[in-house]
Amino acid sequence: MREMRTIDVGELSLRCAIEGDGPLVIMVHGFPESWYSWRHQLTPLAEAGFTVCAIDVRGYGGSDKPHEIAAYAMERIVGDLVGLKMALQPDQPAILVGHDWGAPIVWNTALTHPEHFRAVAGLSVPFAGVPSRPFTEVFDEHFTSQGKFFYQEYFQEPGVAEAEAEKDPRDWVARMMYSISGDVPPGDYWSKPYGATFLEGLPDPAPVRWLTEDDLDFYEAEFKQSGFRGPLNRYRNHVADYEWLQGWQGKRIEQPALFIGGTRDPATYLFGAVTDPVALMKMFAPTVEGHILDGVGHWTQQERPDEVNRILIDWIKRV
Repeated sequence: MREMRTIDVGELSLRCAIEGDGPLVIMVHGFPESWYSWRHQLTPLAEAGFTVCAIDVRGYGGSDKPHEIAAYAMERIVGDLVGLKMALQPDQPAILVGHDWGAPIVWNTALTHPEHFRAVAGLSVPFAGVPSRPFTEVFDEHFTSQGKFFYQEYFQEPGVAEAEAEKDPRDWVARMMYSISGDVPPGDYWSKPYGATFLEGLPDPAPVRWLTEDDLDFYEAEFKQSGFRGPLNRYRNHVADYEWLQGWQGKRIEQPALFIGGTRDPATYLFGAVTDPVALMKMFAPTVEGHILDGVGHWTQQERPDEVNRILIDWIKRV
């Protein structure tokens, strides 16, 4: 039976969907999602013999939502996962699984707290090691300074993206998800000038089997009550994240690692910066096992749940 619990993790409380009995697997979603993005994974992993805990990241859904930008720094969210693990299974290390923003969160949690986490899996976003400069400098060089739109630059000024997203959360989520899925027809939807809005130029979403009206009902209700400030604040901490992670410069993820990406996911290829994300990861997580799913876009575990479950369960049982 799935149980919804609110768990004190130290600094704040997280809403968690928990199912099963066995070694702990913590699942961390990305933007703009919730614990619900793991709805197809919870029962299969529980039936495979694990306690599965899918969280609402701080700022989302039923979890606490501090106002200040600094509350969404990587260091603070990593602390949430350590506190959650200690609250649920303090006597044995857990397994981490993350998607989208959840992938960098779990990569860096495993890197900085190997004593608490014995294996780590990331979907969509590969681990590229401890950064050598803040990501704000990277997108300024490749996009902003050239007069090009980049969504993470658009998210920097508090209130701007919030206003656009909160005007119609259902439409905003539907358009974002469809536009970087494996179902959207090929097109250069994100090639637009600096100063454009997020939704400008995105295609009208068509019905897809993995994102139903019921799913959109759920996401709409969540974001109507939570708003978008907390989720967007994650993007406003690139400099703080860079500074914190310098303490692990030269370190690698030594635990067993798994990466699952998609051939139609721009994040899998770091927006064109790499051609082989698994080879990249081997430099920073030498044990990584990689799977690139043909035709899959950004919403890996929602677009192709059966295939993702097969890979995840096989890997988790082995580690």
